[in-house]
Amino acid sequence: MKPAAFEYHAPHTPAEAVDLVSRFGDDAKFIAGGQSLMPLLTLRLATFGHLVDLRRLTELHGIRTEGTTVRIGATTTHSSIGRDADIRRLVPLLARATPLIGHFQIRNRGTLGGSLAHADAAAEYPAVALTLDATIGTLSPRGRRSIAASEFFRGMWTTAMEPDELVTDIAFPVLHGRWGFAIEEFTRRSGDFAIAGAAVAVQLDADARIEQCAITVFGLSPAPARARAVEAELVGRAATEIDATDLGGAVTDLLDSVPSDIHGTAEYRRRVGAVMVTRAWARALKEAL
Repeated sequence: MKPAAFEYHAPHTPAEAVDLVSRFGDDAKFIAGGQSLMPLLTLRLATFGHLVDLRRLTELHGIRTEGTTVRIGATTTHSSIGRDADIRRLVPLLARATPLIGHFQIRNRGTLGGSLAHADAAAEYPAVALTLDATIGTLSPRGRRSIAASEFFRGMWTTAMEPDELVTDIAFPVLHGRWGFAIEEFTRRSGDFAIAGAAVAVQLDADARIEQCAITVFGLSPAPARARAVEAELVGRAATEIDATDLGGAVTDLLDSVPSDIHGTAEYRRRVGAVMVTRAWARALKEAL
């Protein structure tokens, strides 16, 4: 199928882009890589009279280090993130998540900002942003603001942004110390969205006790979800005394809205999710030790 007719706009600044979407209201939509939006348009699951292309907004491209933060422009592609040496060194969880996203054609076109704004519950980048407590920068006719990842994802394909608000950049903290990171997911085929996945970041103190940790599951609820109650119980415990299998079950027991569809029942997803948490925790802990 082909998308319904639309008018194409190619602004040169973020302010122009925001002004266009504000002017046309619900009939306008930002498009960056198009890897999520174009399938919806071609299947006519969504129609817009105006598409505002972000490709010419050069100030939204690129990766830069600012002290204890790595700031990534919203239109930076997945492949650029995957290739970047600073990302691999300073934000390793983001680098490790990138090869799991789609196929290389998708990674060459898809953007970090687009992935976060689309907010698919089974996508990798939203889970990473939540795990690392990233901050999402936005621009609208009302000005700029920063939104913590913990406040950004509100539900299936739903974020804290207003319809005329544009993602401009994403800031990831550089975590120093005895950290380990891992992401695991189960898919029917390579490149598919995850049926269940987990991302883990864990820091140990000098005595190999849990100093802090973050455990996020994705594909198991309407939005990526942190297991904060479990995280709190782990702090201060000796790393070697924690049973990873028990941990996986404890995390998925907290979920109360696991989806059931043609890919698996809720119970199936819950069991697979527990295994993904177990594997991710074991890998992250091994790195930290």
